[in-house]
Amino acid sequence: MSAPATAAAAAGAMALVAVVAGSVGAVLGSGGAPGPTGMCGAPADIPARYLTLYRDAGARYGIPWNVLAAVGKAESDHGRDTSPGITHGTNPAGAAGPMQFMPATWHTYGLDGDHDGHTDIYDPADAIPAAARYLKANGAPTHLDQALFHYNHDTRYLANIRHLAAAYATTANTSCTITPIAGTGAAATAVAAAARWLDTPYSWGGGGLNGPTHGIGQGAATIGFDCSGLTRYAWHQAGITLPRTAADQWHTLHHIPPGQQAPGDLIFFRGADGSPSNPGHVGLIVDAQRMIEAPHTGLNVRVSQWTQRRDLIGFGRP
Repeated sequence: MSAPATAAAAAGAMALVAVVAGSVGAVLGSGGAPGPTGMCGAPADIPARYLTLYRDAGARYGIPWNVLAAVGKAESDHGRDTSPGITHGTNPAGAAGPMQFMPATWHTYGLDGDHDGHTDIYDPADAIPAAARYLKANGAPTHLDQALFHYNHDTRYLANIRHLAAAYATTANTSCTITPIAGTGAAATAVAAAARWLDTPYSWGGGGLNGPTHGIGQGAATIGFDCSGLTRYAWHQAGITLPRTAADQWHTLHHIPPGQQAPGDLIFFRGADGSPSNPGHVGLIVDAQRMIEAPHTGLNVRVSQWTQRRDLIGFGRP
């Protein structure tokens, strides 16, 4: 949709399918300090707001976030390019906004991504999900190369997006300590399923059996998971469907004595609004110290140290 990006891709860049597979592989972060945006493995050159928008739009349309980020980098340096057409007006080819839409394409695919009542080509909250929508309409994620070629009819552009997407996926995976998933059978499947959504935004009431969703109430504008939505999704991928809330999961599952918990078991806490008999928070055990959890509004799905919490209630095994 815009003039081709000037940076050439490095020779031998991996195929885009491999980029996507590598970014959602069965690996876990170390649970160390979050990156500068609060996300383990967040590429440092992507502004926090843009990274969240890429992840939200990717989850909504099934487009790998690192591919959307690569497009945003190539088109406008994530909105930081000072050339005409990024924050106002158009570039010499007639494209506008941080994702560089042509007016006719925007007329068809533009949307009000942040539900503020305005469809603004210059607002990344509208432009980024519109770009994901456009890629989806042209064959992504199954035919990503085809969709990207529709975005910009230039093979150099396609190669550059491949290169950038690979770099973002590599940065996200290697900036955390990588360790294999523990556990076997259904438990390993559940842990791997949860791990695929690391860094996904917390959304109160969010998360369905097939992945992130818009939440309810304070989570209505965010696509993501809440704590029990994540554990329910993870175990559904292993063939077991759990109740929706943390309290109902606690009351349904077989309780495991402390010291006998294993990877894949659920771990329950009182949380901010629970009680000793009705947990308000739940996570998925990774090992003797760590869990995957959707913490609370403002944070993202992460690996954290469950041994450091003082409000532990107990363990449950699906």
